[in-house]
Amino acid sequence: MNIFSTMAEDIRTVQATDPAAPSKFLIWLTYPGLQARWAHVINHWLWKKGLRGLARYLSQCARFWTGVEIHPGAQIGRRFFIDHAMGVIIGETTIIGDDCVLYQNVTLGGTGKETGKRHPTLGNNVMVGVGAAVLGSITIGDNSKIGGGSVVVKDVPPNCTVVGVPGHIVVRDGVSTSKSAAKDKESDLQKAAAAKIPSSSAGEPSVSSPDAQREATLPPIRADHKDYFLNNGDCQGERLEDLPDPVERAIRNLYKRVDELEAFAVKQQALDKQAERAAQQEADQIDQDQ
Repeated sequence: MNIFSTMAEDIRTVQATDPAAPSKFLIWLTYPGLQARWAHVINHWLWKKGLRGLARYLSQCARFWTGVEIHPGAQIGRRFFIDHAMGVIIGETTIIGDDCVLYQNVTLGGTGKETGKRHPTLGNNVMVGVGAAVLGSITIGDNSKIGGGSVVVKDVPPNCTVVGVPGHIVVRDGVSTSKSAAKDKESDLQKAAAAKIPSSSAGEPSVSSPDAQREATLPPIRADHKDYFLNNGDCQGERLEDLPDPVERAIRNLYKRVDELEAFAVKQQALDKQAERAAQQEADQIDQDQ
C-alpha cells in the first residue's frame, strides 16, 4: 500500500472505532497519533532503502511534532492507531501486527540486556493500555489486552488480559484465571481425597462428605509445630466450628451496650426531673416566706 491508501484506511478505521471522531479532514489535521504513524510509513521506507540517517532525522522531527517516538526500523501492520498520542515509544526491532491500538505513555522497549531482536512483537488486534510497558524480545499473542500501568516482561498467549507489575494473566480465553485456578484446586483436592480415603469395610459408612474429604487430605501435625495449633484445652473441649461466631458476638455486645446506654439515659432523665421538682419546691417555699 502507498502512503495515501494507508492514510485513507487509517482514517476510516478511526471513524469506525472512535466515537469522538470528527470529519475526515479534522481527523487528518488533529490526530497526532495518525500523523506519527504516517510519518513512520515514510521513515520506514527510507530506512529500508538505506537512507537511515535521513530516516532517523525525520523520525525525530515527527517526535517533536507529535510527542510520539517511533524508530524507523520498527515494523508496523495495517490499521494501527495511537489514541491520545503523547509519550509513546516504539523501539527499533518492534514488530506490530494489524489492527493494534496503543494509548498514551506506552513503551514498547528493551530491557537493556539484549542485542539483536530486543523489542516486543505484538500479534494482531492487540490493545496496550495507558502507561503500560512491554519490554524485551517477547511476544504478545493475538487478541490480547495489556492493562494500563502494567509492566510485561514475559510472553503472553493469545486471547489473554494482563494486568499488574509484573504483569500477570487475569483472563484467558474469556475465563477469569482466578475462577479457573479455584476449580483446578478443588478438583485436585477431590482427587487427592479419593486417593487417600480407604474403602469402607462392611457395615461401616464410607467417608463421602466434602469436609471429611478435606480433613482426610490434611497432613499430620508435626511435633515441632504443635505450638501453632489450638488444642482441646484451648477450645475448652469444644470443636473449633462450635465456638461462638465472632460477628454474632460483636453484634450481641453492641446490643448490650445500646441497652446500657438507654438505661443510663432513662436514669438520667429521672434524676433531672427530681432535681427540677426540688428546685421548684425550694422556690415555692421562698415565695411563701416572703
